[in-house]
This record gives sequence, C-alpha cells and structure tokens, in this order.
Amino acid sequence: MKLIKTNDVAESGVSHNAKIRKRVWVEDGELNNITNYARAVFPTGEKAAAHVHDDMTEVFTCESGCGEIRINEVGYVFDAGTTVVVEAGEVHEIINSGSSELVVSYFGVLVD
Repeated sequence: MKLIKTNDVAESGVSHNAKIRKRVWVEDGELNNITNYARAVFPTGEKAAAHVHDDMTEVFTCESGCGEIRINEVGYVFDAGTTVVVEAGEVHEIINSGSSELVVSYFGVLVD
C-alpha cells in the first residue's frame, strides 16, 4: 500500500518543458505496466511540444483550465472534465491556450 498526499510530493519540470511543473505520484517501475501517474500544471502559453512514444499509451485528464491537445496534427479542445487516450505511436502535444493555468493529470501504460 502506498498513501500519497499530493502536496507532499516535490515538484519537478516535465521533460518536454521545464516551465511546466509536475508532481509524480507513481514512478516508473512501481506498478506493472504503469510508467507514471502524475499531475502537471501548464502556465499560460506553455506547451509540451509534439512527441511520440512507441511503447506507451498515455491517458490525459484536464482537471481545470482550457487548452488544446493535438493528436497527429489535429487539434481538439482540452478543457475541464475532458479525458483523452493517446495510443502508442500517435504524435501528441498539449498547449495551454487559455488565460489561466491548465492542470492535467495523466498516466502511461506500457504496450507490447
């Protein structure tokens, strides 16, 4: 059993943009096939640039704010209550195009 208090977890920058701050609740290797479980805060105008994972599906849920998630160069509104599953091999990026912080929780699942 692992009990996690969100605010007790240290913040760090995401690998795609150090201005985006995250708290990782579950690290790679702690659970079978789960690469991470985390929460990221995107300041206004910041983005996690387009990238792809060939070995992982990612699930993103917008907790608050409003932005855009682009999958294979197609943009979708990404606002509070929206969850998006990005399959392995899909190029994706998240952009905070709103006027406040964009808060996103996400996890990755390894695929064969």
